[in-house]
Amino acid sequence: MRVLVTGAAGFIARNLVVRLRESGVEVVPFVRGDADALLDEALCSVDAVLHLAGENRPVSPSAFTTVNVGLTQRLCEATRAANRPVPLLFASSTQAQLESPYGQSKLQAEQELAELGSTTRCPVAIYRLPGVFGKWSRPEYNSVVATFSHNLANDLPIRISDPARIVHLVYIDDVVDSFIAWICNPGKGVQRPVVAPEYAISLGDLARQIEAFGECRSSLAIERVGTGLVRALYATYVSFLPARKFGYELPSYQDVRGVFVEMLKTPDAGQVSFFTAHPGVTRGGHYHHTKTEKFLVIRGKAEFGFRNIMTGETHSIRTSGEQPSVVDTIPGWTHDITNVGDEELVVMLWANEIFDRSRPDTTPCKV
Repeated sequence: MRVLVTGAAGFIARNLVVRLRESGVEVVPFVRGDADALLDEALCSVDAVLHLAGENRPVSPSAFTTVNVGLTQRLCEATRAANRPVPLLFASSTQAQLESPYGQSKLQAEQELAELGSTTRCPVAIYRLPGVFGKWSRPEYNSVVATFSHNLANDLPIRISDPARIVHLVYIDDVVDSFIAWICNPGKGVQRPVVAPEYAISLGDLARQIEAFGECRSSLAIERVGTGLVRALYATYVSFLPARKFGYELPSYQDVRGVFVEMLKTPDAGQVSFFTAHPGVTRGGHYHHTKTEKFLVIRGKAEFGFRNIMTGETHSIRTSGEQPSVVDTIPGWTHDITNVGDEELVVMLWANEIFDRSRPDTTPCKV
């Protein structure tokens, strides 16, 4: 497939072009300053057009008409001249419903494309996008998410005029997925697809959520970043981290046995840590009533010892870093781990709950 992408240097287009090229699609980019002849030439051979070019914050309001309307008109003329049923997708904005110069320019562009779709055999998709956010967006330009993420990742202040104001957002990966799905199966006539999911959040809650991402480096308590809006916001936030912040140190607790380091704590899925033990050293020697753990030896050789505190039954397991193997701790069984090798033992540990000093659920008892 060969596609023309207008506004190829913009935020949405950069994400889209990467994905298209990953799939083997040939991209013909059209950027500001390119001659109109490139449109005429491209329309004779491309399989689809993604019209993403647009002016958001020009120095003069007249640029809205010049770029948003004028370029769309030239694109429609080139499409008619090519006399080919080329699918054409347009990234409009929900602001097309407003009376602002920007909104009206987007509405006029929509009308030009709707006429093209109704008077030719070209399938036309008009996407009225709310705020789009994600990696490679521009602060103070593309979306408030970009501005908040950039400033907070770089230790700069943010301004919130109305914390209760609700903003509507879509994530760049979902936008790209929807665009690609449409050009692969464009259908007929003029269509108005929507990107899903669409999120709604107040500016105050948005700021607090992004602030929390930065705080997790000191508290080690990560937000729920695995799904939905929080996942997308987190990916956007970290994309704005300067290179000097790509890594950060963790507290290390050391004694004669070795070291213990907590890496990550979750709201409802426990925490991840690791510890070391010198040759011959035994760690543990306690039991839990409810807490459970998973141990994975990364380096060295270990023997795990267990004893049922009610029946006295014992059990042992030997494992090493040469053959990855998880060992579970069982409530009501005392457990310990001994380094039975000649090198330092390194063990990853997951506990199903964050350690609470007021209720540790850890009772010392030898195996």
